[in-house]
Order: sequence, then structure tokens, then C-alpha cells
Amino acid sequence: MTATVVPAQDVSPEVSRRGGWFAFGVANLVVVVAVSLASWYLLADPTTSPWNFYPLPFNAALFWAILFIVFIGFDCEFAGFDKLGQPWRGFAILGSTGVFAVAVTWLLGSGVGSLFPDFAGTRDGGLGYFAGALFVLFGFATWVMVVLNWQHWPWTALLSRGHSAGSAPAKQPLIGLCEIAFVSVPTLALYFVFGLPSVSLSATNPLMTVDTVLGWFYSMVVAVILTGQTLDNWPWKLFGGGGKTALAATVGNVLLGTAIYFLMVPLAKLLLGSGATDELGGVVNQFPAQIGVCWAFWMIFWANGFGNRCAPAVRAVLTFVLALGTFVLYYRFGAEHILHEPEIATGLSGNALGFVDWLVLWTLIYVVGFQSLGLRRLLQDGVSAGH
Repeated sequence: MTATVVPAQDVSPEVSRRGGWFAFGVANLVVVVAVSLASWYLLADPTTSPWNFYPLPFNAALFWAILFIVFIGFDCEFAGFDKLGQPWRGFAILGSTGVFAVAVTWLLGSGVGSLFPDFAGTRDGGLGYFAGALFVLFGFATWVMVVLNWQHWPWTALLSRGHSAGSAPAKQPLIGLCEIAFVSVPTLALYFVFGLPSVSLSATNPLMTVDTVLGWFYSMVVAVILTGQTLDNWPWKLFGGGGKTALAATVGNVLLGTAIYFLMVPLAKLLLGSGATDELGGVVNQFPAQIGVCWAFWMIFWANGFGNRCAPAVRAVLTFVLALGTFVLYYRFGAEHILHEPEIATGLSGNALGFVDWLVLWTLIYVVGFQSLGLRRLLQDGVSAGH
């Protein structure tokens, strides 16, 4: 992922030799969890928040916020923001993300929703907000894939070719804006074929239920992050780069994501237990996404908070184990007793696509946007004091 912090070993050679990269990662985790909890209690918690945003429109705004970070951070590589020093860079990213997320959520729910009832914020359970935000699911797969797997192809080559000899190659944000514009076409196509019909008031025979859509396509998101970031774009990079790698990654991630989905469904049933699985019924088909978001969080956090240390295969196994632990802890304890979320089945509470995605967002804002403000200096000062 291009939007990563400086790896821990680059903070200070002395810090790295003393294992400071791990302390740096743990410190980042403490900050991210603390800020996530504090802001959750203020904005979303069903019992402590003064507002009634949970679960929607809070989750809808959350999804749009992460997509905005994908646009400005992944696709455009923070062009413009990178000219600001800290903490102003971080505040600019935080502020613009919040404005975008709230504005899009409101425009869809109150503006577009007044013309097309599918998106109306007045739908039962806030389903209109969800109908609009479901678009983000497909955007996570497409726009992230063109960065992590395609490596910005073909826009880097096409735009550089258009420059005269000796002139500087095309730079951001032009490359990112081209990606956002062109990739919006297949993203919208996927949304209108698979996503919207699953939640539409007028659709009578959608291709998939919304639970299957969530589970299957989020499994593809997991495949994109796993191969593109955790495995350093393996195996797609073996195809030689450019269009060959892009084609291999596109087909491969669909196949790998499908395999992940069919493996995650029985795994979810095992972790949930037979009683809860029976109570959930067809809803269990979305649980590959619930496990997947836990895995996505740890893959993203390991890359940014811990500097993507360890061999690729070790990262994959380690983050998956952490994801399973997070999934069980969240559904069996954290959602009910810490986050005060309602019960969804006997012994289970919450929706990991809410709070765990909230952790993802704050990882991207604090660790990437604010560049772990304050932590690197603390670690370096600690090493200096030890001499």
C-alpha cells in the first residue's frame, strides 16, 4: 500500500536494533484503540452517545470515510496534503474526511432519497443509508486493487508517454484522479448488478441476497489486501508487471476471494456455534465479511503500525490468527460489555463491520494521516535515555 508510514526501522537505527519497531507498533495500537473507543462512546454507542446514530447512519458515514481515505491516500498518495507539516496535515485529512463522509451520507439519504426511495434515510432501520453505502464495498475491491495489485497501471505508463522527452513524468494527483474516474465505471456496474438489487424496494429477484453480497465481495477485498500488501503482490507480480499483472490480479483475486468465501462460511459456523448459526439463518452468509474485516484490520495495521515486519508468509499467518482472536473477542465479549451493542443471537452481539471498520479508519487517520504523531520522538528519547 502506498499510504504507509515510514517503517519502524527507518525511525532510528538504534530504535530498530533494540526492537523499537515492536514497541512503536504496540504504542500505535494503544492510541488507535483508545481514540476509537472514546469517539465511539461519543458518536455511536447506543447507551452513552447523546445522538441516535447507531447503527445507521453511523456505519454509512464510516464506509464513505474509509473510501475517501482510499481516494486521497491510496489513489492520489495524499497529493497536496503532503505539503503540510504535522499536525496540520493530519487535521486536514481528518477534517476533509469527516466533511466528505457526512455530506455524501446526507445527500444520499435526504437528497437522492427524496427522488429514489431506495436511498431514503427514512426507510425502516436506516436501510436507505445502507443502500447507498453498499457501493463502498465494491469500491474497496476495485480502487484498492488498482493501487496494491496493478501498481497504478496503466495510468503511470499512459500519462508518462504523453510527456515530451526530458520532461518530468506525470505526477499525482493526476494519476489518482484518472484511476478514480475510470475505475468508477466497473465499480458502478458491480454495484448496480449485485449490490443495489439486493436492498432495493422494487427488486423482486436479485442475483444474491444482501448477506451473500457482503460475504462474497468482502472476501475479494480480503484477497486484494492479502496479496497486494501482506504478500507483497505475490503471486501476481510473477506475471511480469503492467497489463499482465493487472489481468492476473483481477482474475486471481476474484477466484481467491471466492475460495476465501467458501472457506470462511464453515469457519464462521464453527466459531459461532451451532445454536447461534441456526438462529442467524441465512445471515451467516455475511460472516465471511465479519471475519474478513478483522483480518483486513490486522493486515492494514501490521503494514502501517508495525512497518510490515516479518516475511510475507509469516505476516499472513500472524494477521489471520490475530483476526480470529479479534472476531471471537468482539462477538463474545467486547460488543456487548464494552461497546454496548445489541444481541444478534444467543451469546453474540454487534456487527464487526461497524466498530472494527472504525478501528481501520482511525488507523489510517492517526498512523498514516498524522504519521503516528508524537510516538517516534518518544521512542527515540527513550532509547537516548537508556544510554
